[in-house]
Amino acid sequence: MSINLDSLSAKELDALINQAKKRKTTLSKRKPIAQVRSKLTQLARAEGYSIAELFGGASASKAAPATRAPARKARKGGSTAKVAPKYRNPANPSETWAGRGKQPRWLSAYTNAGRKLEDFLIR
Repeated sequence: MSINLDSLSAKELDALINQAKKRKTTLSKRKPIAQVRSKLTQLARAEGYSIAELFGGASASKAAPATRAPARKARKGGSTAKVAPKYRNPANPSETWAGRGKQPRWLSAYTNAGRKLEDFLIR
């Protein structure tokens, strides 16, 4: 996090200092992470579980079965199937374009120079 202190007024600096002091007090009251982790592990063992079973990473045989259906991936737009190329660069035959999306640079350079799109059709 980076704050440009030069652009802050005296009032804003005082508010920032007060926020920082409150945050520091909150953090100083917390117990060390190793101590909390140890307590959680002991409590889980006392109840017959492991941390992996409770918070992930458990094997399928020990873990509870999933109750939710898997989420479906949302797609933006339509189909993502490959389309055969319709246009080819005469200077570099490996460069092609299917006619979908933004025109490639090589094709826009030719069309800006006055050539027609039909000149590059693959027959």
